[in-house]
Amino acid sequence: MSIILGLLIPFVGTTAGAGCVFFLKKQLGPLVKKGLLGFASGVMVAASVWSLLIPAMDMVVDKGKFAFIPAAIGFLLGIGFLLLMDEIVPHLHMGSECAEGIHCNMRKTTMLVLAVTLHNVPEGMAVGVVFAGMLSSEPEITVMGAFALAIGIAIQNFPEGAIISMPLRSEEGLSKKRAFTYGALSGIVEPIFGGITVLIASYVTPVLPYLLSFAAGAMIYVVVEELIPEASVGKHSNVGTISFAVGFVLMMILDVALG
Repeated sequence: MSIILGLLIPFVGTTAGAGCVFFLKKQLGPLVKKGLLGFASGVMVAASVWSLLIPAMDMVVDKGKFAFIPAAIGFLLGIGFLLLMDEIVPHLHMGSECAEGIHCNMRKTTMLVLAVTLHNVPEGMAVGVVFAGMLSSEPEITVMGAFALAIGIAIQNFPEGAIISMPLRSEEGLSKKRAFTYGALSGIVEPIFGGITVLIASYVTPVLPYLLSFAAGAMIYVVVEELIPEASVGKHSNVGTISFAVGFVLMMILDVALG
């Protein structure tokens, strides 16, 4: 039961953020958006390092100087996986008129949601693999540490939910109900991919370090490819930088204090 709850926590964060469309009348201003993107980036980078890469290397500490190998391989595979998804899945980033991925005739709204959904896949995998590590009784991963990651991802999902639902309302003209539904659905992949990852890791425990670093690589890809560029473009890029630092420190505190 605790695992199901843990897998659902990030989805709750996305849903709560999407709910902002019912309470805020105007779209998010550029400064607010930069701050939220920077914050999300900081949380994801800190989670990748403290909750995923370090535990992955700690699990194979017996390999001595070669303990980095599973982390390095998994990390690069995670980057490659998201790169492949970016090239294959049709999607459109907010504020852009040029769709990415395989050409298709999908509606603009659908492709906007798919762009955010791609971001959420590695986050769901990250939470899933950490809970799988907890199940396997790995001393490097505790119950509180697993929930700390889930809570951290949920916190950064809150602004992501708002960033997708509010523009759908203000720029695409959707009703508040539909904009909320699309925003919430963009996060449904998190518990799904989290659950799949738990099942895989539960049966193949030796690959756990690779899965941890794989999730880290996928999340870093999202940060470097999408979040940081969007938070840094134009004026007042320092807002994104400051917010990044706040998000990073918050996630680090959660992981160390609760882990």
